[in-house]
Amino acid sequence: MTMSVVCVNVPRPASSPGPLRLEPADGQVGVGLAGFARRAEGHPVGEDPALAAELALSHALYAYPTLHLPVWRTMRAQAGVAAPDAAIPPGAFDEHLLLDGVDEARLWEGDLLRFPDCTLVVSVPRLPDARFNETLGFPQAAKMVAQSRWCGFWLSVRVPGTIAAGEAFELIPGPRATGVVELFRARTGKMRW
Repeated sequence: MTMSVVCVNVPRPASSPGPLRLEPADGQVGVGLAGFARRAEGHPVGEDPALAAELALSHALYAYPTLHLPVWRTMRAQAGVAAPDAAIPPGAFDEHLLLDGVDEARLWEGDLLRFPDCTLVVSVPRLPDARFNETLGFPQAAKMVAQSRWCGFWLSVRVPGTIAAGEAFELIPGPRATGVVELFRARTGKMRW
């Protein structure tokens, strides 16, 4: 299966209405060691905002798989917040990258995603938080993320460069010691919903 970037989302103007903090970029977007040059105000950096500075490199960019979108569309429709055929807006998961052809179950901590002009490293899964409820529009969204393990994943930057929607990428296996889903299960095992 071909793996590709469906959408690259960058910060929206601070005055933009609604809960979304990101919007699709036009063309190439520069990627430095800490991700995009500008972060959206309040965009999550790991689980603990107090550790944002320490986590900036391992949580440079957040990616979400397209594989899960059809089920989320159905869940939003069942919750009465969208029509069954309504598209999920870009950035609804606070994702910088919406990726096709890869998902959490196929990824391991340390795997490389090599794009034409940059290389990213899978670091950790994103833990569910209230932002999922806010951006997806219904109060059980974070709980559904925890139950489904459709969490997306944080990426660090191995080789800075640029990235754009439509680009293909390849998955280069890392050490394969800890899977993203396994790590997610371990970190969310004691969370109460």
